[in-house]
Amino acid sequence: MILTVTLNAAVDVTYFVDQVIPHTSHRVGRTSQRAGGKGINVARVLTALGHPVLATGLVGGAVGRILREDLRVAGVKEALVPVRGESRRTVTVVCGRSGDATVFNESGPSVDPPSWTVFERRFTQLAERARVVVLAGSLPPGLPRDTYARLVTKARDAGAVTVLDTSGPALLAALDAGPDVIKPNAAEVLDATGLPDLVAGTQRLAQVHRPGP
Repeated sequence: MILTVTLNAAVDVTYFVDQVIPHTSHRVGRTSQRAGGKGINVARVLTALGHPVLATGLVGGAVGRILREDLRVAGVKEALVPVRGESRRTVTVVCGRSGDATVFNESGPSVDPPSWTVFERRFTQLAERARVVVLAGSLPPGLPRDTYARLVTKARDAGAVTVLDTSGPALLAALDAGPDVIKPNAAEVLDATGLPDLVAGTQRLAQVHRPGP
């Protein structure tokens, strides 16, 4: 089984407009809405490809209920853990004339210590059943930068291969835990290393990254 982890899950809302003009009102021609967040997106694709997958992470409030219902309709199995507050929404405005997209990302709910304790316990149980654990996306408020490092260690102790897709301080803090695979994109490499050159930045991350045994 492949376990995906999305700590900052979202409902992704997309507006399609003919053209984006600042300081004016816009008539939306079409909208779409579905459960999102990097780990959930991975789980959706793996489900479509017929792989055994389970999505876990944190959800809360009315937005969280919408998110879980969308996963149910899509046939994506989930073991999401509830938290106080509202899960975030992302709003993407797509311009039909140019094809450009403008994205607005909410920060997500602040995770309180009791909710995190429940999640860590649940994650440890699920990781013992997984052969691969995919940890993906940003960290919501309230979680320390070493959160992914701790989860990578727990997953490795359970015998799972770990794949990490995050950015910034969370990525750098997790490298010492030795995830088997890291997948930052070009912008995330440059941001994490502070280097202006992609090759140099990738080499810097490779020097720091030491996959676990």
